[in-house]
Amino acid sequence: MVNAIPVPARHVLVVADGDVAPRAALDEAWPGWSDGIGAVVAADGGYARAVALGFTPDVLVGDLDSLAPDMAAAAAAAGTRIERFSPAKDESDAELALLEAVALGAERVTVLGAFGGARLDHELANLWLLAHPRLAGVDSVLLDAGARARLVAAPGQDGTAVTQPLPGRQGAIVSLLPFGGDAEGVTTAGLRYPLRNEPLRVGPARGLSNVRVAADASVTLRSGRLLVVERPA
Repeated sequence: MVNAIPVPARHVLVVADGDVAPRAALDEAWPGWSDGIGAVVAADGGYARAVALGFTPDVLVGDLDSLAPDMAAAAAAAGTRIERFSPAKDESDAELALLEAVALGAERVTVLGAFGGARLDHELANLWLLAHPRLAGVDSVLLDAGARARLVAAPGQDGTAVTQPLPGRQGAIVSLLPFGGDAEGVTTAGLRYPLRNEPLRVGPARGLSNVRVAADASVTLRSGRLLVVERPA
């Protein structure tokens, strides 16, 4: 029997096959990160990593070239729906898992296992997935015990600037990096080195290593895209 999945599953956890920290380390770094998870989607070898965290994935997607046969059999026995793809495909397994999360009705997606491993190109491709058109309007983050990454894009649907809350512990590092082009009209609140309706240009590292000085920090963007990378305090 296939696990019943809430419809829509508003918070979907995607587990890819990169490095995944122990649950205790994730909970310590990012309190509340797992609140409200309604469904779990594993990308290939991410199935084993999800199980190690105590989750039973609802869906397993990918070409399954990184998952031991006994784990694939265990997934089927556990009632996990398996969507198997040919290795000759345009999408990465992580991308397929994200698309499955969207199909499940996700309004929030948390991705584990997007970082680390032997392939820098995979890690970069996972960061670029934050700009996937199908994720527009979905609160999407890549998460590890040492980093949380999200993409902020502006203008909003009404043509105005977009404000992204950045709540968290004081003393944590927050980097703001222009993504795919210059970011215009960047204004910050609650960060040690303020920006006041200023640009962040592609190339210079000006937005690197700011510091949260208030628990309710935020960034406002008039146009462009910003990759926001946070480290826990």
